Amino acid sequence: MAEIQFSRGIPEETVPDVRITRAKDGSNGKAVFYFQNPKALANDTTDDITGMYLVDEEGEITTREVNAKFVNGKPEALEAVHIMRNPAEWDRFIRFMERYAAENGMENQSAS
Repeated sequence: MAEIQFSRGIPEETVPDVRITRAKDGSNGKAVFYFQNPKALANDTTDDITGMYLVDEEGEITTREVNAKFVNGKPEALEAVHIMRNPAEWDRFIRFMERYAAENGMENQSAS
C-alpha cells in the first residue's frame, strides 16, 4: 500500500506528474508533484488540505509546500514540492515512489 493524501486518511485518486532532480554528489534532491484536477479540489470536498502525505508500509513522508493553481477563479491543480536534504531521505523517498509507481501504473522516463 502506497498512497498520497492531502488530508490525513483520505487517499488522492489522481495520479500526479512527478519531476525528480538530484545533486550530482547525491547530497540532496527535490521532487515536484503536479496533480491536474485532483479529488482534493473537487466541489463536493470539504476536507482541508493540510500538506502532502506520502504513506506506505514504512510510515509517512510529509511536506507542507502545497500550492493550488487557479484558472478563472476555480481551482484546477495542486503542486507540491518535497525536498530531500540527505542521502537517507533520498533513499526513503525513492522506495516510496517505487511502490507508488508499481501500484499506479507509472513509468520512469529519464531525461535525455
